[in-house]
Amino acid sequence: MYLFLITFLILYGGIHLYAFLKLRDAFRLRPHQIWLLILWMFFMTIIPLLVRGAEQFGMEKAALFFAWPGYLWMGFVFIFTSALLFTDAVTLFYRLVLRQLSSRLPDYIYSRNVCRITLLLAVVASGYAYIEAGQIRSEHVVIVSSKLPSSISRIRIVQISDVHIGLLLQKSRQMRILEKITEAKPDILVSTGDLVDGKLNRDYAISEHDPLAALLAAIPAPSGKYAVIGNHEVYAALPQAVAFSRAAGFTMLRNQSVQLTNGITISGVDDRAANHKSLADPGIETALLNSVSKYSFHLLLKHRPEILPESDGHFDLQLSGHVHGGQIFPFNFLVRLRHPIPCGTTRTPAGSSIHVSRGTGTWGPPMRLLAPPEVTIIDIISRP
Repeated sequence: MYLFLITFLILYGGIHLYAFLKLRDAFRLRPHQIWLLILWMFFMTIIPLLVRGAEQFGMEKAALFFAWPGYLWMGFVFIFTSALLFTDAVTLFYRLVLRQLSSRLPDYIYSRNVCRITLLLAVVASGYAYIEAGQIRSEHVVIVSSKLPSSISRIRIVQISDVHIGLLLQKSRQMRILEKITEAKPDILVSTGDLVDGKLNRDYAISEHDPLAALLAAIPAPSGKYAVIGNHEVYAALPQAVAFSRAAGFTMLRNQSVQLTNGITISGVDDRAANHKSLADPGIETALLNSVSKYSFHLLLKHRPEILPESDGHFDLQLSGHVHGGQIFPFNFLVRLRHPIPCGTTRTPAGSSIHVSRGTGTWGPPMRLLAPPEVTIIDIISRP
């Protein structure tokens, strides 16, 4: 935890320092303005820690008070500094080229003007990103299989992932998610982790008695609802997160499989953040997959889009999330360095399929830029 806090403060503080230096020079701030900007950026750097601290002590109103400005600013400053880094790289390249040509940089490329324009564009992009986070899309995937019983022509699975029910998931967005699920008319509803976020207990914030749990439980899914835990269920408080998921109507698959009467077997594995050797051991997943009949359509629910070499080919379709599609451009490029399997549907070397969701909600900033949220509709079609 201490290592995480130190790393966070160094990285996030460095982002603010870079933005501060650019803004100071671009607007030629006076001493008192400089000190105001320093105080603002210092406060914004530590505000995520204040939010978590308020949550830990059950101070919901204080957490909300800090969360909205803190996380909206976080999204903005990510967009702003990313754009500044890009313009600095372009300007540096341009300067090097002009130096070789013995020319000077035109006045309109001067760094102050570039920073001011970038600031304006970042404000506009941040507003759009906030709106985009609420524009939930239905992504449609079709998988053809010969493993369904002859009496069944289609099975519809609806996937939600990374909803992050917590402080900043507004009721309007909750209702849009529920509407998308209901409109899809799922036979099976699955959650591939991070359904909840933040501090959970019976007396504060989200609990199994939350009204949203009852609304999720009321959605018809004739063949059942199934979920796995993600890393944020562990961070939030695992027993309470599991209790909420069960109250929402989900059967929790914790390194377990269930065989349905419609010819589908669903396996679910715990996220490795569970930090229990018995749960994190990759041999558990391998043994689980090997125990399933190869004649059944095998659906694997796994929070992170990772495929063990020994698991590939032992499932027909894996559903995952976790990466949010980067959530805020250009972080999608950074995500691909750690998780190379792209969002969308991919065929594996051994002939299985994996669909990686961009996620249905948001983590941190309630914003998405060029990574819209999704509710995924997967139709398993019987091959004649």
